[in-house]
Amino acid sequence: MAHVGADSLKALKICEKKLRSGKRKEVKKESGLGLTNKKDENFGEWYSEVVVNAEMIEYYDISGCYILRPWSTAIWEFLHDFFDPEIKKMKIKNCYFPVFVSPGVLQREKDHIEGFPPEVAWVTKSGSTDLEVPIAIRPTSETVMYPYYSKWIRGHRDLPLKLNQWCNVVHWEFSHPTPFIRSREFLWLEGHTAFASKEEADEEVLQILELYRRIYEDYLAVPVIKGKKSELEKFAGGLYTTSVEAFIPNTGRGIQGATSHCLGQNFAKMFEINFEDEKGEKRMVWQNSWAYSTRTIGVMVMVHGDDKGLVLPPKVASVQVIVIPVPYKDANTQGIFDACSATVKILSEAGFHVEEDLRENYSPGWKYSHWEMKGVPLRIEIGPKDLANNQVRVVRRDNGAKMDISMSNLVGEVANILSSIQQSMFDAAKQKRDACIEFFVRTWDEFMTALNKKKLILAPWCDEEEVEKDVKARTKGEMGAAKTLCTPFDQSDLPEGTLCFASGKPAKKWTYWGRSY
Repeated sequence: MAHVGADSLKALKICEKKLRSGKRKEVKKESGLGLTNKKDENFGEWYSEVVVNAEMIEYYDISGCYILRPWSTAIWEFLHDFFDPEIKKMKIKNCYFPVFVSPGVLQREKDHIEGFPPEVAWVTKSGSTDLEVPIAIRPTSETVMYPYYSKWIRGHRDLPLKLNQWCNVVHWEFSHPTPFIRSREFLWLEGHTAFASKEEADEEVLQILELYRRIYEDYLAVPVIKGKKSELEKFAGGLYTTSVEAFIPNTGRGIQGATSHCLGQNFAKMFEINFEDEKGEKRMVWQNSWAYSTRTIGVMVMVHGDDKGLVLPPKVASVQVIVIPVPYKDANTQGIFDACSATVKILSEAGFHVEEDLRENYSPGWKYSHWEMKGVPLRIEIGPKDLANNQVRVVRRDNGAKMDISMSNLVGEVANILSSIQQSMFDAAKQKRDACIEFFVRTWDEFMTALNKKKLILAPWCDEEEVEKDVKARTKGEMGAAKTLCTPFDQSDLPEGTLCFASGKPAKKWTYWGRSY
């Protein structure tokens, strides 16, 4: 799958050696919980701090490999719990194939597909004994699965064959690993489907793409653009690739959120996946493949995080509400603690993910900072005044707004506030993203001015591969080259006579351009 982009991550050079060395500073302290880097000033170091301090990942002793802690694993589970039932509605069935790939089968794909990335890791020993034949670890599973599709598909009644697996893959050959965004081992799902007709395949490509949009926009509160990749950027060996594209305003870079590919019949020809149709004639299947990965989590962190740490959308927060007692001197401490526990019980029974922090060796202020760092959407504080008035104080993580609500209205008010946070986070992210789009750029000079301002650029293009290669070559620099991100399905009118911004030839479409991860 062409899920991980090829551009270098120069804007996000995470100092892994420093972080894994003995010089690494402790991130969990009773004081000084705040971040040492600001998002607008040093984005790469800020991001590295957030994912560690918010207890999302821990660095491992192999570069590019990370421990996903429960705080981030829960987000992955929320996305799974949405996506898995949706694909089951589409009659897609889950399965599992081995992680190991024989070199003969892998070479078969490499020989047939120009540009397939050499990202494969190899097992060469068993104990101290060299293996007679090295075994590859899957970078993706076309070569693992398709020989068996050829075996299982014989006639039209065997179609469609629609399988998905939730698994891990290994992409080894790259520099500048970054948690979630680019790691050597990562979690994903990969769907591989086969159909009797191209029309069926085309329909599924867009169905999956819409599910991706819902993941990003409805759950992660991240706006995305649905579109089609250029021939240069599509999955090697595929007929065409569609994607959802996000944008990180702080770095001025696009990021491929997830891909849905129509493979056409190239792999069917390669692996001899044929079937006999209703007329008894031999035909080749049409295939799709699609995937999204734990990169989704990194995109969410980049878009929503602030100088206090992580900011979680309520729909993917394993703790939506944290309840904190605020006892003062001579206050009824036990009464306040009991009120906290009662609040947790009420909200838990109403279906919210809620916890209380009754630790006595930490001050309320420290707890506020701790849970803000971890991005909990809503904080409830209970002090003597709240106890006396049968109320609680609530504080929103996204904008810091505070209000007092009566215990009698607790469930309804919390539901409304969490819904408001989810929507407000999406609206704020979209407003910030849209402010970074330079619409309808028509000349090379306008394009370069916008690129240097870290813009996402919508420009008319002649749709020629050599022109895209030329744009990459002409913009190559310390920040990386510009490239096509996608041609949006939602196309604005292209007036007759509009010329390509880069070549001066007649333009065929509006396409998004920019630097990317």
